[in-house]
Amino acid sequence: MESATSRESYAAARERLAAYVRGAEPTEIAERAEEILAVADLLRREPRLRRALSDPARAGAERAGLLRGLLAGKVATETDDLLAVVVEGRWSAPSELLDATERLGVDALLAGVERAGELAEVEDELFRFGQIIDGDPELAAAIGDVTADPARRSDLARVLLAGKARLATIRLAELAVRGFGGRSVSAALSRLVELAAERRDRQVAHVTVAAPLTEEEDRRLGDKLAEMYGRKVAVKYTVDPAVLGGMSVLVGSDLYDGTVRRRLIDTRKALSGR
Repeated sequence: MESATSRESYAAARERLAAYVRGAEPTEIAERAEEILAVADLLRREPRLRRALSDPARAGAERAGLLRGLLAGKVATETDDLLAVVVEGRWSAPSELLDATERLGVDALLAGVERAGELAEVEDELFRFGQIIDGDPELAAAIGDVTADPARRSDLARVLLAGKARLATIRLAELAVRGFGGRSVSAALSRLVELAAERRDRQVAHVTVAAPLTEEEDRRLGDKLAEMYGRKVAVKYTVDPAVLGGMSVLVGSDLYDGTVRRRLIDTRKALSGR
């Protein structure tokens, strides 16, 4: 959803979802999310349908009518209404319609988790799963192999998380493995962590340190980042002895690298005249 027009179209769908969520139970929201994600899978498999539902030559009401006809009796009325708002929007490309539908399903999943009071826990579970994958090259290669059967890679994610994470976390991890938003597994998990944090009105800071911080150091860092960015910050730590000391902090596209390793590299470059 790169274009301004597409972002505006998605904003309308998200507003409709927010209105629905206010009067729904967590289990109901989760059911709507699964139905929306099932439609996203359909759009992924059927490029001709994507083109038809995003065709700017057709009126929004006509496109919505086409989708309603396809889904008649197969999804709840609320799901039908939510998806109609998506299809009625203007999209710069059929792929953006697919991305918006998948994103709406994810937003619905996270909304249900939020209503259940488990959003922070799901956010942390997704982050830890990403750390596990990033820390194991063989696992990363297996779960990120786009030439392998997506169902088998999803099964692997479920096995790894079974009994260790909430059902919503497992479902989101499956989406990451299947390439949420066209991303790699690691990038998709990072994006899902960011979306969960956004729902809690927090910015995500990825911090790499050589050794765990004390509680006081953790508090001071969180306070400093909150002051810098004008909102609460969800700090996600990775302990990597290879940085030798200090820390690096990544917030969005902002990178602050104060590690000893970085200083040694800079010093070596300066001495070599590069």
